[in-house]
Amino acid sequence: MKTIYFSNRTVRRILFISLCILVLPSCGTLLTTYNLTKGTVKTTYKAAKFITLLGIGAVKMTYKIGEGTFTVVTAPLAWPMTNDIDSIDGLSPKEAVAQGRVKMAPYVVKGERYVPMSPAQAESYSEIGMASWYGDETLRANGGHMTANGEAFDPGKPTAAHKNLPLPIHVRVTNQSNGRSIIVRVNDRGPFVKGRIIDLTAGAAKKLGFYEKGTAKVLVETVEI
Repeated sequence: MKTIYFSNRTVRRILFISLCILVLPSCGTLLTTYNLTKGTVKTTYKAAKFITLLGIGAVKMTYKIGEGTFTVVTAPLAWPMTNDIDSIDGLSPKEAVAQGRVKMAPYVVKGERYVPMSPAQAESYSEIGMASWYGDETLRANGGHMTANGEAFDPGKPTAAHKNLPLPIHVRVTNQSNGRSIIVRVNDRGPFVKGRIIDLTAGAAKKLGFYEKGTAKVLVETVEI
């Protein structure tokens, strides 16, 4: 029998979900006020979280930030990953995901080691560079794919991949050519192509208006939640 270790945060989440199942007929809605601050701009959002138990080891959480809706589903460990990550924190990617050792753990891709920022360092992150999009391959494959932090990848959802930010984190991405802007959840690693700073899902690229072109110059800024 394989032993799976959970972080303290994961244990707290499991206990909370178990409490919802045992005590409530259906898990209730959590209403939380989030302050998204960047420089001198401050906006307050009401966010509603809905947590659903899908099965053994599978949890679905839906929450809103402003007008954006985010759905997070844990992926089965048997699913292939979206990127060919060699190791995370010295472990196989699946072991690292199972043990909750992903958020800012060093990882290796094709022999190159990457060291993500700490949450404190990421608070002031702001960068202009080229964005691309990914996910087409998952539409042609059977089954599903797992992101670097263990979530089910959905090319239609507002998520993204970044090489150096802690996972997960939310960033605002602004297309510099048309001014379109969206908030995405960073839950994956990449892009591992020189000159690109962020990989967005196909759905996010469509909202930003560069799906057909393939790449765009964008401003990426973290938002505090």
